[in-house]
Amino acid sequence: MKGTPPAAGTTRFRLTLEYDGRPFMGWQRQAHGPSVQQTIETAIHEISSETAIVQAAGRTDAGVHASAMTAHVDIAKPFAPFRLMEAINGRLKMAAAPVSVLDAAIAPPGFHARFSCIGRSYAYRLLCRRAPLTHQSGLVWRRPRPLDVAAMHEAAAHLVGQHDFTTFRHIHCQAASPIKTLDRLDVCADDRADGQHIRIEAEARSFLHHQVRSMVGVLVLVGEGKWQAAEVKAALEARNRARLGLNAPPDGLWFLGAFYPPPVG
Repeated sequence: MKGTPPAAGTTRFRLTLEYDGRPFMGWQRQAHGPSVQQTIETAIHEISSETAIVQAAGRTDAGVHASAMTAHVDIAKPFAPFRLMEAINGRLKMAAAPVSVLDAAIAPPGFHARFSCIGRSYAYRLLCRRAPLTHQSGLVWRRPRPLDVAAMHEAAAHLVGQHDFTTFRHIHCQAASPIKTLDRLDVCADDRADGQHIRIEAEARSFLHHQVRSMVGVLVLVGEGKWQAAEVKAALEARNRARLGLNAPPDGLWFLGAFYPPPVG
């Protein structure tokens, strides 16, 4: 139920999580493979003997990573937040799971990781070079040639604001409406010894399924000179998924953080 309070006799903890999405089928518990949610819930069961459900601010897809995912969990066994964090991390380490609890705190009254959230931030990372990836494989999207960042930034401006994002919505998206307000979409680059690093950051209250990956895909087409900025605008206005030129892979997508209203009082 939306905004369900903690059950009597339990404490709601707010967790900040980091994870590498490569071994997982996504955040949400799956019947056909490991998930981030299941991994953390298993660790909590091992330290508390409780079947607790961990709720997150976002449900990342298979292969998508998080730098600071906000989540909450209700636990009856008494834990100081620091001890809870240490205990979960100890179990995750024993399981060799690439998940870490960065912070734990007692959640304020009425807090819900998903339904209290008023904004979410993602970053998509690209590395442009001909050489294959080594230690960054699965963490960035490699493109063989440098991209025109100025052209990508110009094209990104067409997507900012409130729009019908049907073109940028996965066909299995369960959102009630394709209309979303994109607050920010920035493109920046940094030339390093190992290649051109590009970072595309997006902020909105909420996103459609595959929206960020779809936006990145068309921006890369612009950066490669295959599309013009006006074609991004035309694809958006078409409100037709068939007009999407390219959907980026999950490799370079990172959940950066969730935003919440300031405490009252």
